[in-house]
Amino acid sequence: MEKKLSILGSTGSIGCQTLDVVRGMGMKVVALAAHRNITLLEKQIREFMPQLVAVFDLEAARQLQIAVKDLPVKVVSGMEGLCFAATAEHADLVLNAVVGMVGLRPTLAAVEAKKDVALANKETLVAGGALVMKAAEKNGVRIIPVDSEHSAIFQCLYGCTDHKQLKRIILTASGGPCFGKTKDELEHVTAEQALQHPNWDMGAKVTIDSATMMNKGLELIEAAWLFSMPMEQLDVVVHRESIVHSMIEYQDHSVLAQLSVPDMRIPIQYAITFPDRYLSSVKQLDLTQWGQLSFYKPDYETFRCLDACRQAFIRGGTAPAAVNGANEEAVKLFLQNRIGFLSIGDFVAGVMEKHKVEAVTCVEDVLQADTEARLYVSESIC
Repeated sequence: MEKKLSILGSTGSIGCQTLDVVRGMGMKVVALAAHRNITLLEKQIREFMPQLVAVFDLEAARQLQIAVKDLPVKVVSGMEGLCFAATAEHADLVLNAVVGMVGLRPTLAAVEAKKDVALANKETLVAGGALVMKAAEKNGVRIIPVDSEHSAIFQCLYGCTDHKQLKRIILTASGGPCFGKTKDELEHVTAEQALQHPNWDMGAKVTIDSATMMNKGLELIEAAWLFSMPMEQLDVVVHRESIVHSMIEYQDHSVLAQLSVPDMRIPIQYAITFPDRYLSSVKQLDLTQWGQLSFYKPDYETFRCLDACRQAFIRGGTAPAAVNGANEEAVKLFLQNRIGFLSIGDFVAGVMEKHKVEAVTCVEDVLQADTEARLYVSESIC
């Protein structure tokens, strides 16, 4: 398949799996971007030979430049470099797999450069959904979801000519490593325990988000933007096996679901090759091997992040950016063993309730709300 890619976050879990797909399909990589893991990044450069590489960390970028001086590759750094990679001249598609708010500006840069974006960075739409979707419409580009849940909805909706026939979108959640635990039990959950996800191999931040159910709260907001659905028509069910990746329900109460083994290479490949499908190296699904698929209602009272995200979207404006910023700061502190597991949800819910909502008219509005939320969390533990 003749498609040229720019991959942001190439050394992370999604980035590495994207390169696995690219490797199998013989696609061309024109740009790579990473935070600071230049050891892995150098290996990727020597295999895929991109024309451009961005390293967010300035010192790491200098070290990489020395390491690859024998290759015809340009090395850039910082946010400017990340946006440069997002707008790489020959890229047909930009896959954004960076983690956190840092992903917003390069997404907007890619859209303004009229590049289609395969989006795995949740924070882009959570914090800046109004800006991104407006820019995408203006520039005539597609935002194609990479997350397994949103890809499932995207696949189920493909061919649906009238979205007014939809009644609900149902996101599935694995429940993470803390499913079924009481508040008393969660008081003593350590970072090591919260990082033990039963089904998915993800980075630390995303895995903690899964444990707190924040991940699903962020995905609710993403889905609302991606599919133009009001929050009251979005539901979550806990599905421990991660075989049913999400569902849509029509007005006649018929439900369509997308199923596959829990392997991110399927939604990644579909995002890259859309609307076509190609042979995949992923294991074929055999339902007889699973025997039983289970579904449960989420525990909104114990896992406060989920409802906080729902309420933040309803409040609108800068509220989603604030809860996202509070969560990023709280997760960082939890991984440093400076706060307890339940404190993450308390901070997210606290910011949602206290934040003074402002309209989002530009990126600076989003970044200001993010900064204020992070300060609220960090100053609360001093």
